[in-house]
Amino acid sequence: MSKIIRFHRLLRSVSALILLGVAAASHAQTSTVAASSATEKATFAGGCFWCVESDFDKLPGVIATTSGYTGGQTANPSYEQVSAHTTGHAEAVQVVYDPTKVSYQRLVEYFWYNIDPTVKDQQFCDHGTPYRTVIFAHNAEQLKIAQGSRAALEKTKSFKAPIVTEVLPASAFYPAEDYHQDYYKKNPLRYKYYRASCGRDARLQQLWGSQAGR
Repeated sequence: MSKIIRFHRLLRSVSALILLGVAAASHAQTSTVAASSATEKATFAGGCFWCVESDFDKLPGVIATTSGYTGGQTANPSYEQVSAHTTGHAEAVQVVYDPTKVSYQRLVEYFWYNIDPTVKDQQFCDHGTPYRTVIFAHNAEQLKIAQGSRAALEKTKSFKAPIVTEVLPASAFYPAEDYHQDYYKKNPLRYKYYRASCGRDARLQQLWGSQAGR
């Protein structure tokens, strides 16, 4: 066999090994990306969804938030219908998060420190069933965590009033109208005025002290 033929065969063998190595590295990288791209959902009703959406957008590990309506009986409700207290829905926010960066337990704890869990059918200046507080669990594990968190909070809270926030199985979620999505970004001055005049942050500070909003 000539040296030239042996050289070309060796070259092909080396090239094949390189390609196999590149393919393996590419597959490993793809698998890592696929694993890290897995997301989960959580749903919380905490009064005005503008505020709840704004609060959760600040939490590391949260990928996206959507304001909407859930917990009622009317399909595809409008804001006007929900506000009329005829649909049974609550204003809520659906949170998409990366469980490798933030746990569901942390989401639930964060939720407590951003609401007033002591009032029924009300949050700050907003009154009525659309403004009730609820943790909507998407599966048995979320339900267990949320119920356990509520029980623990009832034992450790620094205030005397009982916790009235419900923990319920998640039901159909209907995204709110486009103008409600990211309202705090689209209308920052109006949002800040509403939040301040509603007394949300002042009440949170009263309830939770240094833990408020965290």
